[in-house]
Amino acid sequence: MNREITPPRTRNGQFAVQLSATRRGARLARLLAAEQLRSWGLPLEDASLVVAELAANAALHGYVPGRDFRVLLTVDGDTLRIEVADARGDQLPRVRTRTEAAGSGRGLLLVEALATRWGVVRGPFPRKTVWAEIALAASGNHDPVGRDAAKCDAMKYDPVGRDAAAHDVKGS
Repeated sequence: MNREITPPRTRNGQFAVQLSATRRGARLARLLAAEQLRSWGLPLEDASLVVAELAANAALHGYVPGRDFRVLLTVDGDTLRIEVADARGDQLPRVRTRTEAAGSGRGLLLVEALATRWGVVRGPFPRKTVWAEIALAASGNHDPVGRDAAKCDAMKYDPVGRDAAAHDVKGS
C-alpha cells in the first residue's frame, strides 16, 4: 500500500520581529510573516493581508521618529494571533464608514472581514498593540467581498468600550 505521508501542520509556535516604522518596514513585515507561515505549513492569504494592513497602519499612524514597531505571530491550536505594537498609544485605530469617494482608510474593514476577532491593547506607555485573530480551520473559506463585507458595515468601533485597557472590537 502506497500512502503519501504529509507532515502535520504546526499548531503551536511564535515569531516576533522588530522593524523600522517605514513603508519598507511594513513591506518587510508582510514578507517575513508570509515566510514564517509558509515554514509552519499554514495558510498565507488572509494572514498576510492582515499583517500588511496592521503593519502599514503602524508605519503610517504609529510613527514616532526613532521608534520601531513590532510584529508578533502566535499559533495556538486552530488560531493565529497577529499583534502589531507601535509607539503611538495616544492614537487608537478606528474603523471608518465605507464611502465610494474615500480613496483610503478602509484597511480595518479588511481586517474585520478576515479576522475572527480584533482589538487594541494600550501600554505599556507609550505603546499600543493592535491584534487580530484568524481561525486557521476556516482559512480559505472567506468571501471578503460578500458576506463578511456585510458584517463590516454593521460593526461600530468604540475606543472606550467594555474596557479602556483592552478593547475587543469584533467577536465574543
